[in-house]
Amino acid sequence: MEWLESAILQHSALQAVIVLSLIVAVGLGLGKIKICGITLGVTWVFFAGILAGHVGLSIDHQMLLYAESFGLVLFVYELGLKVGPGFFSSFRTGGVKLNVLGLTLVMLGTLLAVAMTLGFSIPMADMVGIIAGATTNTPSLGAAQQALQQIGLSANGAALSCAVTYPLGVVGVILAIIVARKLFVRPSDMKRAVSEETNQTYIAAFQVHNPAVYGKTVREAAELINHHFVISRLWRSGHVSIPTSDTELMEGDRLLVITTEHDAPALTILFGAQEKTDWNADDIDWDAIDSSLISKHIIVTRPEINGKKLGSLRLRNSYGINISRVLRSGVTLLATPELVLQIGDRLTVVGEAKAVENVEKVLGNTATALRDPNMAAIFIGLTLGLLLGSVPIAIPGVSTPVKLGLAGGPIVVGIIISRFGPRFGLVTYTTRSANLMLRGIGLLRALGLSMYLACLGLDAGAHFLDTIMRSDGLIWISAGLAITFLPTLLMAYVAVRWAKVDFPTACGMLCGAMANPMALDYSNPTMGCDAPSVGYATAYPLAMFSRVVVAQLLVLLFCIS
Repeated sequence: MEWLESAILQHSALQAVIVLSLIVAVGLGLGKIKICGITLGVTWVFFAGILAGHVGLSIDHQMLLYAESFGLVLFVYELGLKVGPGFFSSFRTGGVKLNVLGLTLVMLGTLLAVAMTLGFSIPMADMVGIIAGATTNTPSLGAAQQALQQIGLSANGAALSCAVTYPLGVVGVILAIIVARKLFVRPSDMKRAVSEETNQTYIAAFQVHNPAVYGKTVREAAELINHHFVISRLWRSGHVSIPTSDTELMEGDRLLVITTEHDAPALTILFGAQEKTDWNADDIDWDAIDSSLISKHIIVTRPEINGKKLGSLRLRNSYGINISRVLRSGVTLLATPELVLQIGDRLTVVGEAKAVENVEKVLGNTATALRDPNMAAIFIGLTLGLLLGSVPIAIPGVSTPVKLGLAGGPIVVGIIISRFGPRFGLVTYTTRSANLMLRGIGLLRALGLSMYLACLGLDAGAHFLDTIMRSDGLIWISAGLAITFLPTLLMAYVAVRWAKVDFPTACGMLCGAMANPMALDYSNPTMGCDAPSVGYATAYPLAMFSRVVVAQLLVLLFCIS
């Protein structure tokens, strides 16, 4: 059995792969266990690594640093690609409110941490780890570790304090939500307000009975109100057609319109009357509604279309078809002329069969073109992210320049590329296989933070139990719980009572600002609606980015003598 002992205990490249694979496998297996409907998920990889380190397992230090760094880079870059499309759009009217509340929560937790650092004499090198664990924010830990290494300090204390405080970081947010609901949430606070920011489409039928639009073209009618809509079909005298922007509206016309639910009342005033039929059911057979027209989903696969505005293609006037909706990354978008198309967009095209076939040739719709992952674009993005992370940024009053580092650079580039890449012809579409690859090797969901968390736990495991038993460990745990619970409870009150945000959306905002998907998993079924997910998606990108930056600033402001 010497070969087995050598393979597991003797430092080598093979041994490093075996140990990390074993930790990930055990952690992911434990992640399937639920207690009271709550699971730590991929976080169990972290604790599996701690256990492995505690029993004496280790790998070569350089191998550990490489695996930990590479995993972190892949994770944060994929995270940037994921949140990028919604990052800038989240700053609209309703999104601004949620983002301000989320940033306030970040600042409250940071100020409380600074106060406890001064009051309890906790070194900031340890406190940044406590903050990362209390807010379940692994990228901020990575950023803090990078900053500590830049100034020549050990990052082991940060990893250890994060490990100690992480479990209560998960539970603390859920506990704050439960307490808030018991103390000050009223039944009226549970009703979700109509969101002005929803980009989900809404289908409705209208009848033209407003004399003000008789004889006006569709373009002229649209100029009368400041609302976006697309007329998918027009029924007139028993005949159905695809209207163009030059089609004149007449009394008695029936219009099938794609818009948003929030804009439907304004369109009712514009056209005259809205029909009662529910056109948003999943089981509607669109092809059976009118035999002369077909509805088909066409995927954009031609590189020439990537980054072009939908209106610039002039598909409606050239081919007599209509594009009603665009599905992108699971989100249904309204097909406005200003919408910038991307590779992988799924367009709902309505028109005569021959016309739809011609449009299909224009857009591509070649499934095989999307099967292979665009690996070159991924690694170009990683390279640009690492280069950006290495650029020193001088801050007045701080002697050492700030660097975005391994955590900050890739997430910034990922956000920018996913949002603006198509405008410059860069293909940002990531196939399902590539997504799984990125998330598996670099961590997120299925394999999640596996590689990074395994290395992190393995490095901290040797001293984990000793730390818990010390008085310092108890202080860390108490400080972490305070940072998690108190700001979350306070911001829940502010969001519901002062900002007038409905409680389900407020819960999502709290989970997003605390980067706590486990708490979101608890909130969604508890609230009985999807409002928590909306709040989470709105607040998460900016809060995540801000915590990465704040972690580095705390190190540079308090750790440089």
